[in-house]
Amino acid sequence: MTGKTAFETRHGFARNKVLLSNWRESPFSRWSFQNVGELVPSAPVAAAAGVSEGPAQDLTGLLGEKVALAGGPESVAAFLKRSDTDGLTIMKGGRIVGDWFAPHMDFGARHIVFSISKSLTAIVAGILEGEGTFDPEAPVTRYIPEAAGSAYGEASVRHVLDMSVSLDFEEAYLDPESAFARYRRATLWNPGGGAESLAAFILTLPRLAEPHGQTFRYRSPNSDLLGILVERASGRRFPELMREKLWLPLGAASEASVTVDMEGTARTAGGISVTPRDLARVGEMMRQGGTAFGRRVVPEAWVRDTVETGGSSEAWQRGTMAFLFPQGRYRNKWYQTGAESDAFCGIGIHGQWLYVNPRDEVVIAKMSSQPLPVEDPLDLDMVAFFEALSRMV
Repeated sequence: MTGKTAFETRHGFARNKVLLSNWRESPFSRWSFQNVGELVPSAPVAAAAGVSEGPAQDLTGLLGEKVALAGGPESVAAFLKRSDTDGLTIMKGGRIVGDWFAPHMDFGARHIVFSISKSLTAIVAGILEGEGTFDPEAPVTRYIPEAAGSAYGEASVRHVLDMSVSLDFEEAYLDPESAFARYRRATLWNPGGGAESLAAFILTLPRLAEPHGQTFRYRSPNSDLLGILVERASGRRFPELMREKLWLPLGAASEASVTVDMEGTARTAGGISVTPRDLARVGEMMRQGGTAFGRRVVPEAWVRDTVETGGSSEAWQRGTMAFLFPQGRYRNKWYQTGAESDAFCGIGIHGQWLYVNPRDEVVIAKMSSQPLPVEDPLDLDMVAFFEALSRMV
């Protein structure tokens, strides 16, 4: 009998069991979410040379503490396990409080952040806006003339940024026969891709009869279109923009990556992979009003509009996510929670969170491999967990 390989011993399955057809399924996702580039074509986003990550900081003392959740008190360690956490980094007042990693994830490993990619892409757009290169109030057709006649033909960039495009499309993550499955083939995330590019797919989408701007509708193609918009406005590829405009000024310690389609178009709606530490650095930069290490990264006015004052409460209430943040808003691909802590966040499927709590000066980056893409009761627990954790550290 052949003995198990080191890979099998650690992960519980052989590497050749992880396929393009199952990489988002448990248990394979525990490995694939850290190694997306082995399955989907990806472009690198290099970090600055010579930036030290520093050692991992122990969180052991916090793991036994109890938090009050809907089902009753639960230890931090138990909740991390129940929510399939792969990696966690906590910052307080700009300093690393601690890191926690599951046995199958190493300190310093990259992990896909899914729709937190939208929030990162919007930061790049905000930087270009500050430079005068990108106009959020312009019609989409200024940058993408061929969008005329599509759902985006009469939409503005602002509608795209705030997810208020009246787009006839459903985020049917688990339906293999849906338009969403065709979308994933166009991104090369599912078998059978390569016949239709991401841009070509997006421009076939129909619109609803309702005017743009009235209702918050979470539709991922909007955020892939945003990546195309910033590329058209700047004349440069997104991975280059992210490196020059965000990753280097941020002082990111590790290389990031983003998946690309058959034409090299970046999957800016969900394909970015970063380390927990670097994701936390993004949150801290936003908490600091757009600065990192004393350097201006994104205009302060853009950050304030994004996390404090912008966004339509009415459009948010008409959407389907108001249960998560009853007093919330959505602006520039970031969620304003409306909580007393003034917390704001980026969220990705399968349990990716970047939670920023200005009141307590806390930033929490959580990367996970939850089996289900979306689990509403767990998301409600997650918000309560982050608020409690913010008060503990």
